[in-house]
Amino acid sequence: MDMDMVRAAILIALIVGFAAIWAWAWSKKRKPEFDRAAHLPLEEDGSEENKDA
Repeated sequence: MDMDMVRAAILIALIVGFAAIWAWAWSKKRKPEFDRAAHLPLEEDGSEENKDA
């Protein structure tokens, strides 16, 4: 197996991995969890430490 075949195999593996991560991130069953995570910065934490500022 020469170096070009190794590079081609790595490239194909990276493309397949990217497609798998993209499909996971955009799947409909993940939407509620990502929506909750998107709203975390907007929620109040209820702590008293920044009330003096």
